[in-house]
Amino acid sequence: MARTKPSPTHLALVQLIEALGGTATTTQVERWQQHGWIPKTSAWREAGSTKLRPEILHRALWLASTARAGRSIGWWGWVSWAVDDTPDSAQRLRGALVATLKRPMVRAGVERIPTGNSNQAFQARQDAAARMLTNRRAPRRDLDETLRVHAAEAGLELTRSPEALPNVFHPALMDPGARLLLGGAADIGIEELLEALARAMPDNSEMIERIREAHRQAELAGIDLLAQSPWAQGISGMVRTVERADDRILCHAVHTCARATFVLKALMRYAPGEPEILVRLMEDVMWERWGRFAGVTPEGVPGLAALALDTFRCLADLDWAVELERYLVFMHTLLVAYPERLGFPADRTEA
Repeated sequence: MARTKPSPTHLALVQLIEALGGTATTTQVERWQQHGWIPKTSAWREAGSTKLRPEILHRALWLASTARAGRSIGWWGWVSWAVDDTPDSAQRLRGALVATLKRPMVRAGVERIPTGNSNQAFQARQDAAARMLTNRRAPRRDLDETLRVHAAEAGLELTRSPEALPNVFHPALMDPGARLLLGGAADIGIEELLEALARAMPDNSEMIERIREAHRQAELAGIDLLAQSPWAQGISGMVRTVERADDRILCHAVHTCARATFVLKALMRYAPGEPEILVRLMEDVMWERWGRFAGVTPEGVPGLAALALDTFRCLADLDWAVELERYLVFMHTLLVAYPERLGFPADRTEA
């Protein structure tokens, strides 16, 4: 079948990319559109104008320098879908988020989570959780301690939170965490979680006792605090939250979480030369609630997982979502204090 002739609009975009020092073909542009990384051609111009919208050119230039056949562009593809905020892009985004949340199950060969309160269903979930942990390494990373060491080299003393969990991937937390993901709070009680925390934080017995007492008092009042946690329904609850979210709200949540991660990463690049940045970041309560663990994410699959979990948290906990947006504004004020201007590839505005 003969290939159709490239449209004048596609040719014009390729010529603009080349004029600005990039390289692209009309075939590549069409492939970007197939992936939904740039919108349909009809959306490239403002009504009544013959010029391409600047954000379309901005995104195309970034794709020309980054996207390669057979290679993922990571969560930047998600950001493109979130920014476009169309029924099609929201559907793509929803599917990608659900697939990412289910990935630990898929890797373990768990096609579906066994349901029910029977001993057989409970044991099936325990066995599935054990498979999820097979050959999984628990990273030994204490981000706060690493940052404090770098700051001390620059003559700064960063505040230390005595109640901060040094490493969310501590070996003591992996097994109860996997069972919580599969069976939710119903499969693991608060006492078992507190015992795991005690092994992960041996110097924080007073804090753990305060948590235990808070749960005990709530139970006497007929309240299950663990069941009220956003994570209480495990992966099944996360998937339901994403699947039921309004398109626009879903896109906004992904966009906010991605921007926050992007700006924090930019600030961390400045931090070695400007240690005061760390002081300001760590003084805010959202450093403990988000930045320490979810904000500074690696590239690739772990970064996608972190963004998917952040998105779920935004959808499930509106107070947390408001706080993250506030922290994002605060990080922007820090970012603009430094000379480099960092663009956000898929956005309509600069970071």
